[in-house]
Amino acid sequence: MTPAINLVRKRDIHHHIHQYEHDPQCQAYGLEAVEKLALSPERVFKTLLVSLSGGKSSLAVAVIPVDTSLNMKRVAKALAAKKADMADPVEAQRVTGYLLGGISPLGQKKALPTVIDASAEALESIYVSAGRRGLEIELSPQDLATLTRGQFAELHD
Repeated sequence: MTPAINLVRKRDIHHHIHQYEHDPQCQAYGLEAVEKLALSPERVFKTLLVSLSGGKSSLAVAVIPVDTSLNMKRVAKALAAKKADMADPVEAQRVTGYLLGGISPLGQKKALPTVIDASAEALESIYVSAGRRGLEIELSPQDLATLTRGQFAELHD
């Protein structure tokens, strides 16, 4: 079990776990999940860590569809920061307790401010990393927001 799975089970959140064989040569982890689980890319979300300046917290989490790019101005605005940049990968792993490609927005070592792309709100369920490459958790976007104390905002172009 991963901390993400333990969290949803502990909080008795309705969810489904989906596992697939991760190809170690693949670097597009989210798109690999789309392909191997035969899902629409609009339903699979990637977890990105951003470094903020001029805000309350130096690191935050952005959850966006895997086939989109994060708009740094939008995420900074959503988190009331002056500027946002991608976080250092080594720091992202250290702070979350997860390896790149398996960073889940759930069950991180330290609770970080979280913002989820607004496109998730219209969906019945979404898929996010369950904390390991090749492992996805399906849950409602509202449950994800509750568990992460996250908010919804427009985050991609």
